[in-house]
Amino acid sequence: MRSLFLVFLSVFIAVQVHAEIKKEAIEYKHGDVVLEGYLAYDDAVQGKRPGVLVVHEWRGLNDYGKRRAEQLAELGYIAFALDMYGKGVYAKDHEEAGKLSGIYRSDRQLMRDRARAGLEILKNHSLTDQRRMAAIGYCFGGTTVLELARGGEELLGVVSFHGSLNTPTPEDAKNIKGKVLVLHGANDKFISQEDITAFQEEMRKADVDWQMVFYGGAVHSFTVPEAGNDPSKGMAYNEKADKRSWEEMKQFFNEIFK
Repeated sequence: MRSLFLVFLSVFIAVQVHAEIKKEAIEYKHGDVVLEGYLAYDDAVQGKRPGVLVVHEWRGLNDYGKRRAEQLAELGYIAFALDMYGKGVYAKDHEEAGKLSGIYRSDRQLMRDRARAGLEILKNHSLTDQRRMAAIGYCFGGTTVLELARGGEELLGVVSFHGSLNTPTPEDAKNIKGKVLVLHGANDKFISQEDITAFQEEMRKADVDWQMVFYGGAVHSFTVPEAGNDPSKGMAYNEKADKRSWEEMKQFFNEIFK
């Protein structure tokens, strides 16, 4: 009996050792700007698998964005958390984050091009199934993945978590090739009702396959634990909305990657 137990234990340990999430910092460039993203995948998955691009919030690529890439790897995807600002560039506070993100909010072509540089890293990885790719983003990153879609990238879908919805070129929605999922805090005061209405009309006019899910009681940054727990500040973590939105994304991926 003891020997049988030891056999099962050795097999279990071998499987656990093999099923490891591989993590790698990858340096790349956009023009003259040096960037550093974060790749994650499960080495127990055989062959090519769907690729998911992750775009960070307005402070820059931090542990939060990397954790999301790892979570996606645990689901069987290869995930690349890109870098929009530059290697080692990370805002120390909200004021600096506003200035950094503002560069791209005011220049949507630059936003698309910088994100596309990260998308190419993921696309060209040997484990990525180029026919099955998607992008997700948080706050500033949500805005970015919507702009990638408007730019006509070959993505089966994009998911925006509490991202801004406005764009200076709503007519570009006609270029969207995949499906769109927007996950939004119903009490988010940073996104105006006018922007919500304009976004929905933009999607309708372009005949995009889109969904928008609202989470009651949730404000901006509802998926980010580091945002704190005081909704009166406008940004706060909401555990229920975080879990529900992640499940919504998983169902969305099951649909587009089937």
